[in-house]
Amino acid sequence: MSEETEKTPDQKNSRWALPHVFVLLFGIIVFAAIMTWILPAGDFNRVTNSAGQKIVQAGTYHLVKAHPVGFFEMFKCIYLGMKDAAPVILFLFIAYGFIGLIIGSGAFDGLVAKLLRVVRGRMRVLIIPLFMTVISFASSTVGISEEALPFIPIFVGITIAMGYDAIVGLAIVSCATAIGYAGAFMNPFTVGTAQAIAELPIMSGSGFRILSHLAMIAVASLYTIRYALKVARNPQKSLVYGTKNEFAITEEELQKHPFTFRHILILLVFFAGVIALVYGCKYYGWYFTELSALFMIMGLISAILVGWNPNQIARSLEKSFRDISAACMMIGFARGILIVMQTGHIMDTFVYGMFMPLSALPQLAAAEAMLIVQTLLNFLIPSGSGQAVVSMPIMAPLADLLGMSRQLAVLCFQFGDGLSNIMWPTTTLPIACGIAGVSMMKWWKFFTPLFIMLVGVQAIMVAIGFVIGY
Repeated sequence: MSEETEKTPDQKNSRWALPHVFVLLFGIIVFAAIMTWILPAGDFNRVTNSAGQKIVQAGTYHLVKAHPVGFFEMFKCIYLGMKDAAPVILFLFIAYGFIGLIIGSGAFDGLVAKLLRVVRGRMRVLIIPLFMTVISFASSTVGISEEALPFIPIFVGITIAMGYDAIVGLAIVSCATAIGYAGAFMNPFTVGTAQAIAELPIMSGSGFRILSHLAMIAVASLYTIRYALKVARNPQKSLVYGTKNEFAITEEELQKHPFTFRHILILLVFFAGVIALVYGCKYYGWYFTELSALFMIMGLISAILVGWNPNQIARSLEKSFRDISAACMMIGFARGILIVMQTGHIMDTFVYGMFMPLSALPQLAAAEAMLIVQTLLNFLIPSGSGQAVVSMPIMAPLADLLGMSRQLAVLCFQFGDGLSNIMWPTTTLPIACGIAGVSMMKWWKFFTPLFIMLVGVQAIMVAIGFVIGY
């Protein structure tokens, strides 16, 4: 994760800049704590379903005794947020550190150098839709999310070397992952959970979701290609022009980079690891424990193949752990927001206030409003499965009441859950930007127009789904 040590031309001419991400997250925590003193405390009843999930019972919202979060308790919630997010934080430390060994081996630099000697000119942009499609497929099927974060440096380095910038590399990974969730056709953590709660056949309706997925990937790819070509023609058009990036390497330097038999072996180890990751997640339910072990094995084998001694490996890991530490702390701060709202019993109050007005809307308008509400709800509940167990018990009977299918309600849920994962600062966005060395303000400047376009695509797909009785 790179730090911006020099001001960019943009920053020098601007009288206002986005607060540091820790300031932003802490401000949201303070706001949430203040809301616990203002909003009524309330809860839904929750029951455990056959899958062992605690889900909300629709129609059971009731007021409870207020528990406003005070000054001292607010800081306790930040610690509890870090404690609650510990599995994600530890996984990110391990995965980033050991992927760093693979990056440090030079295997990817050698591969890109080879590609640059073969593919020239504007045809290079084809890597954007190619890798977006591959990553989004992994996200759509086995639910790769945080697991994709360690790959950001790889694509940042590749795209900078190809004459683009770090935003293009970040977009390839982040946009693809978010769209994979939004257009998921067999993601067990989101679609599977939501359909189970809505009492629908698991993985039913996948054809329409695949169509939605492809439509969003096409729009995102074309948008990113357009930006990449603009940067290639004039580097000063880059939103991060003048910002140093630790993964940057010039094409001239890269062209001279060797691509040896050892590098080929390391890449084979890497791709074998990716296949094992997908297979293990899909068929054996692998999660952070198993994936951490997999990344450690991949990294160590790669370091041994390149000929590093134990001290060199240790120094590389030390640097990676140091670089990723700030991003890991962001996860704990973001989780602290949720802990404050749960402690003050206002989470369910927010959910109740967001969903109940939908019952008064016409059918199609209510369907589109479901999409918007789910997108906003992801700010408060960034976990896909967590959002499903809170919102779907309300959305499913609400869909019945409005005369629309529960399948459409699931579609609105996954659309809203997936895409905003790279828009809201309470999700993995700060971590992804931190790893790529891109400020959130720069990312938002790039992504906001695309976000609006993709939400428009989602709204069209919701309307089509409503008309055809999906």
